[in-house]
Amino acid sequence: MKTMLVLNLMPELEEDMVDFLLANPHVGGFTSYRTRGHGEHANMSLAEQVSGRRRRLQFEVILEEAAISELVGGLAEGVGKDILYWQQAISNLGKV
Repeated sequence: MKTMLVLNLMPELEEDMVDFLLANPHVGGFTSYRTRGHGEHANMSLAEQVSGRRRRLQFEVILEEAAISELVGGLAEGVGKDILYWQQAISNLGKV
């Protein structure tokens, strides 16, 4: 079953994440974009707390559900820490 894995991380890890995903045989491609994180002030710098947000990057990868645990298991060593992730079931996938 195809599943979308969403990875949310600090911008400093961008190049390592790109390299990690490109090297993974289960990943055929992915999408990335800049986003903002809100909440959990304990993890924010003083400037981020004042503005109420921090810069983050988000990656979306569609792959087989069975490959997710292997990919997530290698994130800390292959990319770094402070990576938030979640997965969403894909009910339909196609290209026109």
